[in-house]
Amino acid sequence: MTPSTILILIIIYFGTLFYISHRVSRKDSGNDAFFTANKNSKWYLVAFGMIGTALSGVTFISVPGEVGAPSGEQFKYFQFVLGNALGFLVITKLLLPLYYRMNLTSIYGYIEQRMGFYSYKTAASIFLISRTVSSAFRLYLVVIVLQRFVFDFYNIPFAFTVLISLILIFSYTYRGGLKTIIITDTLQTFFLVTSVFLTIYFICDRMDLSAVGAFEEVKNSNYSKIFFFDDFFGSKFHFVKQILGGMFVTIAMTGLDQDLMQKNLSCKNIGEAQKNMFTFTGIFVIINIFFLSVGALLYIYANKNGIAIPTDLITGKPRTDLLFPEIALNHLATIPAIVFLLGIIAATFATTDSALTALTTSFCVDFLGMDKAENSKKNTVRTRHIVHISFSALIFFVIIIFNTINDSSVVGMIFKVASYTYGPLLGLYAFGLFQKSRNVSDKLVPIICLLSPFFTYLINENSKVLFAGYVFDNELILLNGLITYLGLFLTSSRSSEKISF
Repeated sequence: MTPSTILILIIIYFGTLFYISHRVSRKDSGNDAFFTANKNSKWYLVAFGMIGTALSGVTFISVPGEVGAPSGEQFKYFQFVLGNALGFLVITKLLLPLYYRMNLTSIYGYIEQRMGFYSYKTAASIFLISRTVSSAFRLYLVVIVLQRFVFDFYNIPFAFTVLISLILIFSYTYRGGLKTIIITDTLQTFFLVTSVFLTIYFICDRMDLSAVGAFEEVKNSNYSKIFFFDDFFGSKFHFVKQILGGMFVTIAMTGLDQDLMQKNLSCKNIGEAQKNMFTFTGIFVIINIFFLSVGALLYIYANKNGIAIPTDLITGKPRTDLLFPEIALNHLATIPAIVFLLGIIAATFATTDSALTALTTSFCVDFLGMDKAENSKKNTVRTRHIVHISFSALIFFVIIIFNTINDSSVVGMIFKVASYTYGPLLGLYAFGLFQKSRNVSDKLVPIICLLSPFFTYLINENSKVLFAGYVFDNELILLNGLITYLGLFLTSSRSSEKISF
């Protein structure tokens, strides 16, 4: 597939998104439409569209790539997905009713009412920093793929590729915001899901496998082990670690994250929001099974056809996350290449457009107070546009910094540190919900939330010595939240009356 064909496809794709954005926002581009979609979203559209937001471009290429990684991960990730499903159920039954009962636009309004001003600003700041870094990282990894397979052909600089990507996202989100994204993400999720199924079909067709034959091929391969129960202390793959990690990462990075919760809060009522979450959870689990199956089939196909795992241009080390694009764009026919490209673009931009809207919403509501009556007469739409542009620019500069570092281990650590920051959110909400007879020392909360990730990092680095060889994986976020919770408890005081929310 030639770079010119890919470029034409990208132009057509974004032309479609611009058309949808224009149709959706032409009659209403106010703040209510941007922040909450006028609380009139159809639950089934939200449920389907959230798949595209939850499954980023990193998931699209990394999850299949990890199936055959030298570390022997195979289908280990599905344990984490099952933990995700448990986390989604907790969000549905515990957090969503709270948010609807309090009629929140920003979910961090709960922290303001429960704990106070400094706690509120701390929670909102944690989200802004974490989501900016993680969104930039996700977009960065996928732009690298587009740069390598498309834009290097035209000698287009990496910075220009990133700039154009963000301008495109800004252009179809700045007016309608969430109201537009509910529709565009539904379309993008359709491309994403279709891409997964068609990729499986095309690979099976090239290997002359039926659906049953493909299932047997994957089952009998060295890539299909799902459950790992060996070496609880020393292995990151252990079932219990993956389940706990998946559950609490989901509660923190979905249920306590303005991005994904903003879509849920756009439904008419709590009943529809819960139907959305139950439906989304089922689709999420199923689609991840197919992502892992794509990974197994990619490695089987590569082994049969002598295709090597692509190497990093800088380090020369194998990059498993480049195997999918390598096979799709260079070893299959034009149609499979188009299908892959649509899938990765959909996964990437469905995540980034949603994050950009959530960042704008959080800053406008949590720091500028645009949801308050006294600000309703001000020119808040113009201010919102400035905030939207500013976050687009911020993400651009963060991506350029990632590219300047150009060291996968350092960049990976930056992303890991960003994920650490969701631990304090877990501790904050847990304290608020389960210690209703105690009040925090509001001014000490920012300090506690800064120290918690630091102590978590120290414990993680020395866990083998401290805990008889124990190695943390994603369940580390639970430790982070626990440290925050203990810090809040030790510095809190007993309340004269029980808090009702």
